[in-house]
Amino acid sequence: MQDIDTRGPPSGLAADAYRLLLDEVGAFVYTADLHGRYTYANRLVLGMLGRPLDDVIGKTFAEVFGAPGLDDALDETDRRVMRDGETVAREETHELPDGSTRTFWSIKKPLRDGEDRITGLLGISYDITEKVQLEVRLREQKTMLDAVLDNIDALVYIKDASRHFQYANQRVASMFGLPVEQIVGRLDSDLMPPEIADRFWAIDQQIMASGQSLASEETLTDAQGELRHYWSVVVPWTNAAGSPAVIGMSTDITALHELKEELQRQARTDSLTGCANRRWFFELAEIEVARSRQDGSPLSLIAIDLDHFKQINDSYGHPVGDLVLQDFVGCCRNILRTTDIFARTGGEEFCILLPDTSLHAAGEIAERIRTMTLACQPVVSHPGLRISASFGASALASSDADFHALFARADHALYDAKEQGRNRTVMLPPI
Repeated sequence: MQDIDTRGPPSGLAADAYRLLLDEVGAFVYTADLHGRYTYANRLVLGMLGRPLDDVIGKTFAEVFGAPGLDDALDETDRRVMRDGETVAREETHELPDGSTRTFWSIKKPLRDGEDRITGLLGISYDITEKVQLEVRLREQKTMLDAVLDNIDALVYIKDASRHFQYANQRVASMFGLPVEQIVGRLDSDLMPPEIADRFWAIDQQIMASGQSLASEETLTDAQGELRHYWSVVVPWTNAAGSPAVIGMSTDITALHELKEELQRQARTDSLTGCANRRWFFELAEIEVARSRQDGSPLSLIAIDLDHFKQINDSYGHPVGDLVLQDFVGCCRNILRTTDIFARTGGEEFCILLPDTSLHAAGEIAERIRTMTLACQPVVSHPGLRISASFGASALASSDADFHALFARADHALYDAKEQGRNRTVMLPPI
């Protein structure tokens, strides 16, 4: 922008053209002498004041605006212009003669004569009332939006195409254990392990490239080291600069996830003993049969029945019977591997599926459990209460149509063990 000529307006025809130009500049333009009296005012100034030019020239600002104290307030700024020769630009708010209040951005420069002496000031003011009001409304809206986003039960964030966080609400800050100011502007890889950040970045790139939103379940470790589960919706967005970005909203579903897992556990587990229940056991068994056939590894099954368990319930009561079942399961767990599948398939009936185990090895395991069962004393003291069990074992054959064939063979071996007097192990090889 070129410097404004502050040597005063020209005279004659040039002056008329000069004034016409100033009337059309779209700004409030005026000049004043060293005493603060108007020496010129353009059309916008006169329209704002509601006065003709003759009624303005020679009067002070206070006289024109009808505010006696205004001269003192203006002098503070104007004397810097007229005495010190400074150019001052600042925001000013004035109450106009019509009672309205307007805000202006005012630029004041010293006026000089031909000998470079200061003779007054030139003022150019732009009405920025609407702009200021808009800024106030925007600040209010931002404050309101921040309050909503900081208290909404979700992590809300914006990331740009260079992986930098452009916005993060208080929930995001709490999750990372950092103030919001230390998150905005940082890379996602600064805040989480590289492999997780890279996985999220691949998703972000896909969303920005396709323009399609994505909803999925995500897991993150929070600032306290706890694994949290989130349902995240990430949508594409174009920022003010026209660059692609993503907006993410992640709702903490950890409690729901844990409830789901607990319900699944309850649906798969025998509540008394903690073993797999019959339905879940048969589902897992079919998976193990398929794996055994695929890699050619052996697979064996032990069927178990606690001897005379009905008599225990009848003689000592069901609470004692429940304790006997729990004690037996505890004995078995001391022997079994983590890869073995242990299930309660009936009242006093159990099965153990042994991956990568031959029939001979399964028989040895059954004998170890049988011996330990005899040695285990019940947690309740009842004279004469002794626990024993019968075992039937078999192994998967290539001719078995499915797991049910193996199960039937092991069950038949168990029947033989009971027929032979109980408290023994019978192995039935596949045919």
